[in-house]
Amino acid sequence: MLEPGEPAPDFRLPASTGQEIALADLRGRHVVLYFYPKDETPGCTREACDFRDRLVKLRSLGAEVLGVSKDSLDSHLGFARNHGLAFPLLSDPDNRVARAYGAFGEKVLYGRRFLGTIRSTFLIDPQGRIEGVWSPVKVDGHVDAVLSRLSGRPAGAPSAGPSRRQGKKRAPRPAAPRERAGARKPSTRRKAGSRKPAKGRSAAGRKAPTARTAPTAGTARTRR
Repeated sequence: MLEPGEPAPDFRLPASTGQEIALADLRGRHVVLYFYPKDETPGCTREACDFRDRLVKLRSLGAEVLGVSKDSLDSHLGFARNHGLAFPLLSDPDNRVARAYGAFGEKVLYGRRFLGTIRSTFLIDPQGRIEGVWSPVKVDGHVDAVLSRLSGRPAGAPSAGPSRRQGKKRAPRPAAPRERAGARKPSTRRKAGSRKPAKGRSAAGRKAPTARTAPTAGTARTRR
């Protein structure tokens, strides 16, 4: 298996785009070269669709995606058409390129040993050297790991920059003055049905008695 820093083996293979593609023709760009066992199998279909769904992002980071298997060009054409794959699929019928990258060898499936394609991905830098290796590949989360490597972030790390929901921090509002514990606010409302007593009348409705003053000296009436 190739290691990071080693030169990536060159190749020229027929592609589903109708032309031959050589690694040397892609100098100056990153290349995501992934090997998979067979068209239209469940795991290979999920992996291809994951690359399809992230293709715009991968290309925005300066990377080209190439899928490689031993399937024929006719098989590749049907596979690409059925799933809307917009990147080239290369045909490696004798596994020559897969062997050069260490992506072909002994596998174990359900306890049975056999030779076949080992699901593997190689990130090749613009100078044609191996920058990253994933082998054997677990499909779930694999394309995210490749994107993280291309963007220089650790796998699973959140993207830099504030979230949309994080705006400017608002200044805290001044706290309202606290009331003394147990204090009751005076009510300004009268109870329902109560009426303000009329002037000069008691609350019971009777006329309030007028106070009588005792006669002062000198004002008493003399009896005749």
